[in-house]
Amino acid sequence: MPLPLMGVLLLVGLAVAAASVVTVVLMLNTPPPAPPRLCAVLALFFGSSAVAVYCYGWFSVTLGGPFPALCDDRNASGAALAGIVQEYWPLRSACVYADGATVEHVSVAINALVCLPAGLAVVLAGAGAVLHERVGPVADRTADS
Repeated sequence: MPLPLMGVLLLVGLAVAAASVVTVVLMLNTPPPAPPRLCAVLALFFGSSAVAVYCYGWFSVTLGGPFPALCDDRNASGAALAGIVQEYWPLRSACVYADGATVEHVSVAINALVCLPAGLAVVLAGAGAVLHERVGPVADRTADS
């Protein structure tokens, strides 16, 4: 992906995450918030946070990243480090040695800071949809009365 697109996604992700935090705070200050709306805003927060962290990691990999420090100069069989291959998803690196052996490194932070919030966003979006279906008809019946 081109550099400007990832920069825009990073800024939009940060702005949406900040706006959703403000929205949740405002929703909690009013009488009981509607659960589907709260789920939707939280899903937006977790999704945009995952996008922002992934874009930050993408820039880290593009600019050299912290991964080269993970590679040893020689592997267990004594072969010298031939190169480092970095990939953008899931922001992993592979240490390639002269004898053809590779050692991959995937940061635990990627699972904790990208995959977990993205999964929470999906779960909250589904929960919000289910709650909307359950609460929606009840709200319509009370409005008609």
